[in-house]
Amino acid sequence: MPILSNLAVSEPLDSEQLEELPSLSKSQSLNSSHLKELTVDDIDDFDDDVEVESHRYSRRVLNDASDVVLELPSFATGIADDDLRETAYEILLAAAGASGGLIVPSKEKKKDTKSRLMKKLGRSKSDNVVLQSQSSHGLVGLLETMRVQMEISVETDIRTRQALLSAMVGKVGKRMDTLLIPLELLCCMSRMELSDKKSYIKWQKRQLNMLEEGLVNHPVVGFGESGRKASDLRVLLAKIEESESLPSATGELQRIECLKSLRNISIPLAERPARGDLTGEICHWADGYHLNVKLYEKLLVSVFDVLDEGKLAEEVEEMLELFKSTWRILGITETIHYTCYAWVLFRQFLITGELGILRHAIEQLKKIPLKDQRGPQERLHLRSLSCKVESEKRFQELTFLQSFLLPIQKWADTRLADYHLHFAEGSKLFEDAVAVSMIVRRLLLEEPELAAQSTPLTDVEQIELYVTSSIKNAFTRVVQDVETFSDTTNEHPLALLAEQTEKLLKKDTTVYTPILIQRHRNANAVSASLVHKLYGIKLKPFIDSAEHLTEDAVSVLPAADSLEQNLMVIIKSTCEGGNADTYLKKLNVYKIETISGTLVLRWVNSQLARILNWVERAFQQEHWTPVSTQQRHGSSIVEVYRIVEETVDQFFALKVPMRSGELSCLFRGIDNAFQVYTKNVLDSLADMEDIIPTVPALTRYSKETGIKAFVKKELADQRVPDVKQPREINILTTSTLCVQLNTLFYAISQLSKLEDSIWERWTRKRQHDGQKRHTESELRNSTKDTFDGSRKDINAAIDQICEFTGTKTIFWDLREPFIDGLYKPSVTQSRLETLIEPLDMVLNQLCDIIIEPLRDRVVTGLLQASLDGLLRVILDGGPQRIFTLVDAKLLEEDLEVLKEFFISGGDGLPRGVVENQVARVRQVIKLHGYETRELIEELRSTGEIELRGGRGKLGADTKTLIRILCHRKDSEASQFLKKQHKIPKSTA
Repeated sequence: MPILSNLAVSEPLDSEQLEELPSLSKSQSLNSSHLKELTVDDIDDFDDDVEVESHRYSRRVLNDASDVVLELPSFATGIADDDLRETAYEILLAAAGASGGLIVPSKEKKKDTKSRLMKKLGRSKSDNVVLQSQSSHGLVGLLETMRVQMEISVETDIRTRQALLSAMVGKVGKRMDTLLIPLELLCCMSRMELSDKKSYIKWQKRQLNMLEEGLVNHPVVGFGESGRKASDLRVLLAKIEESESLPSATGELQRIECLKSLRNISIPLAERPARGDLTGEICHWADGYHLNVKLYEKLLVSVFDVLDEGKLAEEVEEMLELFKSTWRILGITETIHYTCYAWVLFRQFLITGELGILRHAIEQLKKIPLKDQRGPQERLHLRSLSCKVESEKRFQELTFLQSFLLPIQKWADTRLADYHLHFAEGSKLFEDAVAVSMIVRRLLLEEPELAAQSTPLTDVEQIELYVTSSIKNAFTRVVQDVETFSDTTNEHPLALLAEQTEKLLKKDTTVYTPILIQRHRNANAVSASLVHKLYGIKLKPFIDSAEHLTEDAVSVLPAADSLEQNLMVIIKSTCEGGNADTYLKKLNVYKIETISGTLVLRWVNSQLARILNWVERAFQQEHWTPVSTQQRHGSSIVEVYRIVEETVDQFFALKVPMRSGELSCLFRGIDNAFQVYTKNVLDSLADMEDIIPTVPALTRYSKETGIKAFVKKELADQRVPDVKQPREINILTTSTLCVQLNTLFYAISQLSKLEDSIWERWTRKRQHDGQKRHTESELRNSTKDTFDGSRKDINAAIDQICEFTGTKTIFWDLREPFIDGLYKPSVTQSRLETLIEPLDMVLNQLCDIIIEPLRDRVVTGLLQASLDGLLRVILDGGPQRIFTLVDAKLLEEDLEVLKEFFISGGDGLPRGVVENQVARVRQVIKLHGYETRELIEELRSTGEIELRGGRGKLGADTKTLIRILCHRKDSEASQFLKKQHKIPKSTA
């Protein structure tokens, strides 16, 4: 039963060629598990007429592969797998007979055969003995192996061989592989050759079914007489079957007659010309190919070791070479062979789970030639092979390749569409499944129906579909798991979902996508983008409803942000070229930083309001007593820092994404709190106007000056302070003012530490979060000089209090001896030396309390106030103070005493500082040494010079010159002031 003679197929090997083939020394193990070998005692005795069933001695637990079947129409006659297997062996014998290798074994071989079978079932896997060497070699030995592999009994084998040889009698010039084998076997084998009638009827029924399926049910070449021959053939087949129920003589006669008629009809049908081949050479007994490929499949199935279905038999190469001899009969071409063999290997993999078998199947799939690699005759032949298969309540037209490859593709698509589930462990099976899918779809894309599609999917698009589908399925399961277990944990479901999604993503990028990127270089970006979208859908309702920084928000937002950042990192790091931007632009970003930033700002503002309340409360409770001998600041600033640091700790304990804006808000709030505190300190000070007495009215010298009357008038002109003011001023003792200064200095000295601490913690937070949204320089700029406002205010406040302390000491505490009493009634009678002792007492008191860094600033304030008091006495001392030319030297001496007091032999203020301060007073005292005439002349010229923005030669302004002349005990000065400036006399 050969196929087209025009098709390019390998010629069958003769017996001599087969004898020269090298035998494999051992089974081709494909990662099969090591199993304990059966012994002879484990196996029941086999009779020669009993067929060996592989499942009787198989120790492997097999998988069910019933859901993956060939897309071929079912047989109308109900042909079973055993029928196909037995017929396939008969065809194999006929093909061997065409090569002259068909020999009928002797009866004595039965015992030896059983012995060989028992040895094979009990052999050791490490035993390298070649079975063929134990008996026959070459084609004879190989056929014997095939008999065992295909579970054919010796009796059946001998009976079939004899029948085939009988069929060749009288057919000179005919090859055995051109015979219509089922017909010849029916004609050459009588019922007496089988053990019983039941066995014969079963055997005959099989042969009749084969003829009906091969010649009638699936023909490619139609019947020329409108189906008449087909109908006649069916009638004859039925009568042959009916003959078995008639009396023996009648039945035998009917059977013989029917067989003759059957030959007359079937031979012309089998030899009808088709596809350009010549009659007489080719026997088209199954042009519809369905029966042929199923028979060939049974031959290919026999290549597996009967003891271990996960291994190929030792003789696999010789067996495959032997199968080529059946190609003429079954119409097999190279493409059909590799396709069928790949299918057989693939299905065996499904049954055994052996990866080695799958990889062998992949090798066969790769060998299937593409359309342009096939010869013209093969392309023509394959184009004619098609069938209609019922699928989903409709009939579908399928080509040969579609029938075999679509089930494989369906298996690959089903599993790869959810590879997270089906390849949970990420084994090599995943990589092989991807390879199977890509090879099969490339072959199927050339098929007419798929090739006709306007936009067939590319490999990249197909991989993207797998990724999308599997991620969706995996994410759905994660959501279900989270919903199931979230009640048992305190963690928010969305936070838990983000955590589990990150695990899913990590597994995807480490296990699966490294394989997928070989065919889709941006597979990681596809999965990451989809995960981002899926989680975003779940996250959005929560984000839309978030108004305050609740525990749920603190739990969910960091988890969501971490997931998003990791997704973006994956996209950026795995995309080639500029593709990353393409994927990133498509993301509907969560904006976690913005949302959490808004919530954090609300929280920060509420905490800052709390800080301000604490500042007010702490200040109201402050008594301005030192915390301790070593800590000479007030307790209120300690309390303020405590609440500030507590707020900062809470701020950094918020494990939510933040922008630099939230940090700036915190800084501004803290800065404002210290500014408020500083303002409160300043507000506690008295008004300078209440401390410094009113300047007496400016009068000129007169001999008739009435001292007492003038004093009364002078006192009446002075401002009377509020009753409360003296008490408020007296409360501000030197000790209190020093503690305030110490407190403000403590506040400003701790600001840098606080600022550095906040910056360091912020940097650690950003590094810990792995956030790269801002560069380091941007972050530094956002926190640089963040407490400048409070620094400026505190420094200004320290200067103001230092000035206030000095002023209060001179103009309030020492008002009577200094402002009121110095140089009264004359310079000679009241020198400045009398003030050194009270000044020294004040200075000692200051230095006892004030901290070292502030000492010079406070003493400088006292120096300035002392000089201001001295100027007040000599310029605005009132009519009671009269100075002469000789007093200038005394005043100079007093100024030197005051200077040396503050220098204190190098233990006080720096000499340069004191000299600079004293210079302004020395200049005024120097004017007291000039003659009245010189001062008047200077005054007259200075007025015009000042209009031009300059000064006179004495360096004094007009106001200073007038005041000196007013205090000059000289009639000339008095007359000048009277005429030129209308200054009244010193009388009442």
